[in-house]
Amino acid sequence: MNVQTLEGTARELVAPGQGILAADESMGTIGKRFEAVGIETGEESRRAYREMLFTTEGIGEFLSGVILFEETLNQEASDGRPLPQVLLDHGIIPGIKVDKSTVSMPLSPDEKFTQGLDGLGERLPEYREMGARFTKWRAVITIGDGIPSRGCIEANARSLALYAAFCQDHDLVPIVEPEVLIDGDHSIEQCYEATEWTLHATFQALYEQNVEFSGMLLKPNMVISGKEAERQAGVEEVARATVECLRRCVPAAVPGIVFLSGGQSTTQATAHLNAMNSMYDGLPWELSFSYARALQEPPMEIWKGQTGNVEEAQKAFYHRLKMNGAARSGSYSESME
Repeated sequence: MNVQTLEGTARELVAPGQGILAADESMGTIGKRFEAVGIETGEESRRAYREMLFTTEGIGEFLSGVILFEETLNQEASDGRPLPQVLLDHGIIPGIKVDKSTVSMPLSPDEKFTQGLDGLGERLPEYREMGARFTKWRAVITIGDGIPSRGCIEANARSLALYAAFCQDHDLVPIVEPEVLIDGDHSIEQCYEATEWTLHATFQALYEQNVEFSGMLLKPNMVISGKEAERQAGVEEVARATVECLRRCVPAAVPGIVFLSGGQSTTQATAHLNAMNSMYDGLPWELSFSYARALQEPPMEIWKGQTGNVEEAQKAFYHRLKMNGAARSGSYSESME
């Protein structure tokens, strides 16, 4: 493990004004999103869609990294360049999602456990050879009747820690993503409690696995009301609860926190990030973004798989990146939309 290399990459990924695009949807997930907007699903449509995003002019101003799905790591743009090289030509660091699908927890079918540790040590050198410099692993925690359970939280924390240790051993920066899902009618207070518990367990497991905190990034949910909750917390309330929870759980050695958007609308995710960065100074970590749908939904709806729509779709993508780049410094406002 080269700690200097890991720290350098981690800090590049949370550079001021920039964030990460999560373009690592599995074939099933992106297929559902394509179907919802009338795009035919297939390897070529997935390739063309990601080429459309990655060839948008000027995105290197606001993107430090892109998380790729394994299929994308092997694909080429229309001009013959590997898609990771397209990103490098923008000055953007390629990364790779390395976890596999989730399965139901034994005796608790409403909770999920993330698979993918088998063979991970053998896969990582191949990903690095193909240009990846960082990785991502997502665990999901559900709030519901009697859940989350200690078994679910601790099993996923241990897997996240082992994943991170494997990656650092190969000089790949691990993005650790323990996501407390927004699905449900739970209150912001319940989300806070579940998030705090999850983060404490995760960092304890990371410590026990000798993971170097200065060479990793955290990708958490924001502390927010459940989607079906009767009372929806306001923007400043979400910002305060999220930062307070992070202060209680995240070591100062971690260079940055790259939030997931997790079911929020495009503008909601931007407003929440902006509020955190405008309300707080002197936090030990950078507060950034690693959004998927919140960056991709507008361009996907415009593109619809049609070559003639590429230019307008790219404009929409660039706009969302610019808005979130502004949110990194707390300078975003609704008037900019």
